[in-house]
Amino acid sequence: MDLNQAVWLLLITGFILANIPFLLSNRLFLFIKMTHKSFIVNVIEWFVYFLMTGLFAYLLENKSMGHVAPQTWEFYIVALFMFLIFAFPGFIYRYNLSQFSKKHKKSSGQTL
Repeated sequence: MDLNQAVWLLLITGFILANIPFLLSNRLFLFIKMTHKSFIVNVIEWFVYFLMTGLFAYLLENKSMGHVAPQTWEFYIVALFMFLIFAFPGFIYRYNLSQFSKKHKKSSGQTL
């Protein structure tokens, strides 16, 4: 796998993992069924996925380049905020759009 493919794989994986906690509101880490997840549980799950993405990035860089470049704290802060931006669509869906659609269905009397 060349470096270009590794970067795209990492970006797609990061985007998917950043949105999973918010899109799957009845699952914890994809396997554990729950009736309802609180906001704190979603944030903890999101952070664990961030750490998993970082580990995947480390392994991918080691495999594609043969070594891992040393990073300072600025790199990790930028990576954290990039992962936060990736989670924006799932967060908006979970906390804004789903609430809006429930209110809209109740007010219009529609059932699906």
